[in-house]
Amino acid sequence: MVSGVNCDCLDYFEGRIILKITTILTRFFAVWVILISVIAYWQPGLFLGIKPLVALLLGVIMFGMGMTLKFEDFKSALLQPVPIVVGVLLQFGVMPALGFGLALLLELPPEIAAGVVLVGACPGGTASNVMVYLARGNVALSIAMTAVSTVLAPLVTPFLVLFYAQQWLPIDAGSLFLSIVKIVLVPVLLGLLFKRFFPQLASQGEKWSPSISVLAIVAIIAFVVAANVDNILTMSVLILVAVILHNLLGLLSGYFISLLLRQGSEECRAIALEVGMQNSGLGAVLAQAHFSPAAAIPSAIFSVWHNISGSIFASIWSRNTTQGKQNE
Repeated sequence: MVSGVNCDCLDYFEGRIILKITTILTRFFAVWVILISVIAYWQPGLFLGIKPLVALLLGVIMFGMGMTLKFEDFKSALLQPVPIVVGVLLQFGVMPALGFGLALLLELPPEIAAGVVLVGACPGGTASNVMVYLARGNVALSIAMTAVSTVLAPLVTPFLVLFYAQQWLPIDAGSLFLSIVKIVLVPVLLGLLFKRFFPQLASQGEKWSPSISVLAIVAIIAFVVAANVDNILTMSVLILVAVILHNLLGLLSGYFISLLLRQGSEECRAIALEVGMQNSGLGAVLAQAHFSPAAAIPSAIFSVWHNISGSIFASIWSRNTTQGKQNE
């Protein structure tokens, strides 16, 4: 009996410790990214050795994402298809087009222009699910959109990059397709199957998944910064402007277009955050593998900025929801 109580106590304290670590890492994600970026900028040699591990790190993130999904998430897409179809069409319709337009408007260098289009053509990221929850949006819709856009990415992302970016760089759509299958689709499916057949182990893994994902993204960004010290020095302000406009226009387009299409308030918030927040880790890995280190810079900056803007929008929408309920 005593040993059982001790075991329960250990599980309780272990859970509290994991929760504390996860909270610190995820809540201050932007801070860690900025901090590691500064270190990587001044001491690039410390992080260049990460290069062979970049694709593996993203695969680990996607495996963790797969463990958080359920086959029921895909069923909801069939049961309530309209908001998901609206959201996914906006995801893959608005963001690449915005990236293309901004690249022309700001006269970005070819590699940077292709990088902006690439991050716009990526599927939604898992951070958006958290932001939708904080914004009092439709979390189920957000998760379903992330799942559907991720599964569609191997086909849709290469096509969009080829369509918009071929004027700047040679695009091998077939090679992009294979890369996305290997580093996104396969790990996500393995995570789904692992959760299905080993639920207890998956439950334990889910506790650590957010922390591991944050550390993996931070490591990827550290390498991108370290490999682009000279480019960042000469083009940082221009790229930052492009990324901020890309993200904000995506958020606003997602919200107001879905509003025009008569989606509910919670659905509009979910769609806006899904459209505006990209899987920038995937963008960085694909840019590094298929274009150049410089093409990965927009994705690295996007990783920081979309968490900042997402938090701001989530806070505003959450506050408006609370005030609305108080006024009723």
